[in-house]
Amino acid sequence: MAGVKLDGAGTQKMKTIEAALVTLQSIHGMVERMAVEMKTNKGAGVIPQQIKRIATPLQGQLKGQFGLIADQVSAMILAAGRGGSDQMRLRSMREFVAQIRTALEIAAAKVKDQHAVPIEISPD
Repeated sequence: MAGVKLDGAGTQKMKTIEAALVTLQSIHGMVERMAVEMKTNKGAGVIPQQIKRIATPLQGQLKGQFGLIADQVSAMILAAGRGGSDQMRLRSMREFVAQIRTALEIAAAKVKDQHAVPIEISPD
C-alpha cells in the first residue's frame, strides 16, 4: 500500500500558507468589525490602519514563495489606505479577503499536487 507525503520544499510552502491563512483570518475579523462599526453609524475609525498594520507582514511573508498572492495583499493594503466612502472601502476589503483566501487555497492544492512524494507502507 502506498501513501503520500510532501517533500521539504512542499512542507515549507504549506507552513507559509497555513500561517498566511491564520493572519488572513484576523484581517477578516477586522474587516467584519469595521462593518459592525459602520452599521452602528460610528464610522470606520482606525480599523483600516489596523488592517494595514496586520497585512504588511503578511505581504512580506508571501513575497518569496507566492509573489502573485503577495501582490494581491499589496493591493489590499493600498485600497485600505485610499480615501473615499467607508462603504466602498468595506466592499473592496471584503472582496480582497475572499480573493486572497481563494488564492491561498488554490496554492495549497497545487503544492500538495506538485510536491507529493510516494511512500511505501509495509503490510504488517
